[in-house]
Amino acid sequence: MKITVLGPGCPSCLSLERAMREAVAALDLDAELEIVSDYAAILSYGIMSTPALAIDGTVVVVGRVPKAAALRELLSQAAAR
Repeated sequence: MKITVLGPGCPSCLSLERAMREAVAALDLDAELEIVSDYAAILSYGIMSTPALAIDGTVVVVGRVPKAAALRELLSQAAAR
Protein backbone atom coordinates (compact mmCIF):
# COMPACT_ATOMS: atom_id res chain seq x y z
CA MET A 1 0.00 0.00 0.00
CA LYS A 2 1.29 3.45 -0.87
CA ILE A 3 0.22 6.36 1.31
CA THR A 4 0.90 9.90 0.11
CA VAL A 5 0.65 12.96 2.34
CA LEU A 6 0.28 16.08 0.22
CA GLY A 7 1.22 19.44 1.67
CA PRO A 8 3.90 22.13 1.74
CA GLY A 9 5.06 21.33 5.28
CA CYS A 10 2.62 23.41 7.29
CA PRO A 11 1.76 22.38 10.88
CA SER A 12 -1.41 20.60 9.71
CA CYS A 13 0.56 18.70 7.07
CA LEU A 14 3.10 17.59 9.66
CA SER A 15 0.27 16.58 11.98
CA LEU A 16 -1.30 14.43 9.22
CA GLU A 17 2.05 12.80 8.51
CA ARG A 18 2.58 11.99 12.20
CA ALA A 19 -0.98 10.65 12.54
CA MET A 20 -0.54 8.45 9.46
CA ARG A 21 2.70 6.99 10.78
CA GLU A 22 0.95 6.18 14.07
CA ALA A 23 -2.06 4.63 12.29
CA VAL A 24 0.16 2.45 10.08
CA ALA A 25 2.09 1.28 13.14
CA ALA A 26 -1.09 0.63 15.14
CA LEU A 27 -2.50 -1.54 12.35
CA ASP A 28 0.89 -3.17 11.66
CA LEU A 29 0.52 -2.50 7.93
CA ASP A 30 3.17 -2.93 5.28
CA ALA A 31 2.92 0.53 3.74
CA GLU A 32 5.16 3.00 1.99
CA LEU A 33 4.65 6.57 3.21
CA GLU A 34 5.53 9.34 0.76
CA ILE A 35 5.52 13.07 1.53
CA VAL A 36 4.84 15.36 -1.44
CA SER A 37 5.56 19.04 -0.83
CA ASP A 38 6.16 20.27 -4.38
CA TYR A 39 3.25 22.50 -5.41
CA ALA A 40 3.14 21.26 -9.00
CA ALA A 41 3.05 17.65 -7.81
CA ILE A 42 0.30 18.47 -5.30
CA LEU A 43 -1.78 20.14 -8.01
CA SER A 44 -1.35 17.09 -10.24
CA TYR A 45 -3.61 15.25 -7.78
CA GLY A 46 -6.38 17.74 -8.56
CA ILE A 47 -6.60 19.20 -5.07
CA MET A 48 -6.69 22.86 -4.12
CA SER A 49 -6.44 22.57 -0.34
CA THR A 50 -3.90 20.91 1.92
CA PRO A 51 -3.20 18.81 3.81
CA ALA A 52 -4.45 15.97 1.69
CA LEU A 53 -4.04 12.24 1.79
CA ALA A 54 -3.95 9.69 -1.03
CA ILE A 55 -3.98 5.94 -0.63
CA ASP A 56 -2.75 3.97 -3.63
CA GLY A 57 -3.15 7.07 -5.81
CA THR A 58 -6.73 7.85 -4.77
CA VAL A 59 -7.26 11.08 -2.81
CA VAL A 60 -9.30 10.25 0.31
CA VAL A 61 -8.89 13.37 2.48
CA VAL A 62 -8.58 17.04 1.50
CA GLY A 63 -8.11 20.14 3.64
CA ARG A 64 -8.20 18.58 7.09
CA VAL A 65 -6.53 16.22 9.53
CA PRO A 66 -8.96 13.40 10.38
CA LYS A 67 -9.11 11.91 13.85
CA ALA A 68 -6.97 8.83 14.52
CA ALA A 69 -9.95 6.46 14.39
CA ALA A 70 -10.99 7.78 10.97
CA LEU A 71 -7.45 7.32 9.63
CA ARG A 72 -7.32 3.75 10.90
CA GLU A 73 -10.69 3.07 9.23
CA LEU A 74 -9.45 4.48 5.89
CA LEU A 75 -6.34 2.31 6.09
CA SER A 76 -8.30 -0.80 7.08
CA GLN A 77 -10.66 -0.33 4.13
CA ALA A 78 -7.74 0.14 1.74
CA ALA A 79 -5.93 -2.92 3.11
CA ALA A 80 -9.07 -5.03 2.61
CA ARG A 81 -9.14 -4.28 -1.13
